[in-house]
Amino acid sequence: MVSSSRQDRAAGAVVGSAVGDALGAPFEFGPAGVYTARFPDRVGMMCGGGGWDPGEATDDTQMSVLVAESLLERGSLDLPDLFRRFRQWAAGDPKDIGLQTEAVLTSGDPWDIAAALHFQLTGRAAGNGSLMRAACSAVYFAGAGRSDADARSATMDAARRIAALTHGDRAAWEGTALLHELIRVALAGADPLAAVPSALASVHPDHRERWARVLAPDWDPDRATEFNGAVWPCLGTALWALRSTPSYEEALATAIDVGGDTDTVAAVTGALAGAVYGFGAIPTRWTGPLHVPMPGFGDRVLRTPDLVALAGRLDRR
Repeated sequence: MVSSSRQDRAAGAVVGSAVGDALGAPFEFGPAGVYTARFPDRVGMMCGGGGWDPGEATDDTQMSVLVAESLLERGSLDLPDLFRRFRQWAAGDPKDIGLQTEAVLTSGDPWDIAAALHFQLTGRAAGNGSLMRAACSAVYFAGAGRSDADARSATMDAARRIAALTHGDRAAWEGTALLHELIRVALAGADPLAAVPSALASVHPDHRERWARVLAPDWDPDRATEFNGAVWPCLGTALWALRSTPSYEEALATAIDVGGDTDTVAAVTGALAGAVYGFGAIPTRWTGPLHVPMPGFGDRVLRTPDLVALAGRLDRR
């Protein structure tokens, strides 16, 4: 059942993403069907494994929290401040950090050119690392009270700018912009799946056709041409999971069962499904053990009530 409260949907997006991250982490790089093999009745638990404690969120949620705290403390999008926080986190020896993100954050290059220089050197920067951290910024920039067109433009522009801090490939910018926009629509109580065509119309023309294929109603993960650590199948799988299931819980189970980069695919799925179904739809057996360590920032650990409060501040700003 779709949530009727915007406050509940905002908390659902933020906590839902973190829950997906923590639920999917123990299955990372596993084969298809890995979730059902562990939980044949599909009633999954925060099981831990692969170096993760039960309910422990990964770099996906840690970076999302850093985005949120920069936005709230600075009062707007302050890219140098955000990049500084990312670097402090990376220097704190997190358990997991994407290769692309690590290379940019530890390069020593200035914030405004580090990602571009990395892309020039490698020619590869279309990973899903900017998608994974988008839940909090999507809530912040959702723009309640503005016209639909203005809100769409604002949230997609902000998403591109945040993504470009670590990913030099515009494909990652556009994917993050699409996720921002679909979460904005869901927070307003509308159907994000129905909003895909209007969101695609705002994608850069050079990238629109490829994104349209991946987000099409008949796309499924079997049609992916890349590993789901790439931005296209990651977001495509999240929309497919949302489209093909009736609940938050089933959407996450379906996303994780695809295998591969399960923590990030589930984090993105969780953000979207949480924004649709709301915080109240997330099982307490998942929210109870959820915790988010913050490497590089002392012994801080955020738990579900902290994330709910954070979502409320982001939505009220």
